[in-house]
Amino acid sequence: MRILIVRVSSLGDVVHNLPVLADIHRHYPEAVIDWVVEEPYVGLVQQNRHVNEVIPFALRRWRKNIFTPSTRKEFREFLNQLKKHSYDYIFDTQGLIKTGIIMGLAQTGENGKKVGLAHKTDGSGYEPLSRLFHTQSISVEKHIHVVRRGREVVAKALGYAIDTPPDFGLVTPTASPEWLTTRPYCVFFHGTSRESKKWPQKNWVKIAPLLTERGLRILLPWGSSREKEEAKQLSAAIPDSSVLPQLTIADTVTLTGKASFVVGVDTGLSHLAAAFDKPTVQIYCNIPRWRTCADWSPNIISLGGENEVPSLDEVKQAVQKLLASRNWKLP
Repeated sequence: MRILIVRVSSLGDVVHNLPVLADIHRHYPEAVIDWVVEEPYVGLVQQNRHVNEVIPFALRRWRKNIFTPSTRKEFREFLNQLKKHSYDYIFDTQGLIKTGIIMGLAQTGENGKKVGLAHKTDGSGYEPLSRLFHTQSISVEKHIHVVRRGREVVAKALGYAIDTPPDFGLVTPTASPEWLTTRPYCVFFHGTSRESKKWPQKNWVKIAPLLTERGLRILLPWGSSREKEEAKQLSAAIPDSSVLPQLTIADTVTLTGKASFVVGVDTGLSHLAAAFDKPTVQIYCNIPRWRTCADWSPNIISLGGENEVPSLDEVKQAVQKLLASRNWKLP
């Protein structure tokens, strides 16, 4: 059986779809699974031990220079790679027009199926026209966790029941970049593009000693000039911390995969930490928690939710609980 997964972006969406690969191999060990994904996330998908071939898709870059010869050449190469195999199943669990078009361009065998989501679920960005590209549309509960949603679409199409916690199948990266400390460290994923998702800077400063006293260095990544300034401000107030250089997604996968501890707001980065099953405190600030929280592992504590910003004491208690469970000691 040859299967194609079409889940192109964003970081959190790609992370949340990873468990379908382990599910498939649990029930169909000989299945060959390929994946189409936006090019920044290729390195992430390649860290999954169940994936065979990753097909890069560069729409975000192509549309900036859509009529240039180089873009047309790259798109032809993408089509050639996409059509290299005929698939028994092609899955689009995202339900967008762009993912539907990719599904439409891909090839199935004589009895192959193109399977997608039949309807919008609570909080999803579903586009109904995506169903035009399906040969089979799968219904799920409308109030459903994003990880469960993708798993159910695939399980119902392939005829098995979901009876295990999600397995994200991520392998710890082996890279040792110069910018990464050799000491045990904690990552603060403090940055986010939405103000409503941020947790007060003064609180980050106050939880830092709980971690540095255990010998963990605090690393502060950033993704924009504003986040870089915020990271500098935090580092100035937190002893034994450092601001990282600008990282690629592949760098961030390495950073997260090698971390000893993570505290983060609701972003794809904290979801990546949860997928690696790192000791992680997820902080939801006025965002519905139930849709994406990591509720499958004792190593992860998710706090807050819609109209509910976690207090400093709540986050401190969560950090202390995870530290105590792992018996952290000073080096």
